[in-house]
Amino acid sequence: MTERQRIKILLIEDNPEDAYLIRTLLRRIEDIYVDLHHANTLASAFERLDAELFDIVLSDLSLPDSEGMQTFTRLRERYPDTPLIVMTGLNDKRLALSAIQEGAQDYLVKGQFDGQLLDRAMRYSIERQRLLARLEKSLKEIKTLKGLLPMCAWCKNVRNDEGYWEKVETYIQEHTDASFTHGICPKCLKKVSPEMFEKIKKENPALFEKGGEK
Repeated sequence: MTERQRIKILLIEDNPEDAYLIRTLLRRIEDIYVDLHHANTLASAFERLDAELFDIVLSDLSLPDSEGMQTFTRLRERYPDTPLIVMTGLNDKRLALSAIQEGAQDYLVKGQFDGQLLDRAMRYSIERQRLLARLEKSLKEIKTLKGLLPMCAWCKNVRNDEGYWEKVETYIQEHTDASFTHGICPKCLKKVSPEMFEKIKKENPALFEKGGEK
């Protein structure tokens, strides 16, 4: 028998009915073991996140001590390596899309998702965050490159200062210095998460104008 995946979740929600609904949906997911923790204010959420590691955070944007994008921004700035899914009401879709553009992994509209959609959103969000973490780790010592860099047109290896050919990733790590923010281009988003791509494109088509999808 395959061991169920364990996902440790912090739910930030001040509405008891919405919190109960999320708990109910999570219990219906059969192939994962959910370790759910609940905070009803942003301050109490900070206390939990400071003391423990969580696989993912599900957060309402309207809380007693924080409202709208301020909620997302404060969470993102303080815990940039923890995947975050924002939950929003029907009238806040544009706000949710802004959060996606700033680094939220996904958004869910209250009353319009079931356990299956919630399960998929969490899994995709956790995996995307892991991919981003690996990318940042490999590029953490990047410096600025200047001048011409000989590159093989076939294998894409580059010739270093000593005349040896090596992978471009290796060369960049040794010779560059830059910082990265979380994000994903439309082309990669379409490959990794077609559902998210279509949702964002439908809700905000302006993002894909002037060749943005290419």
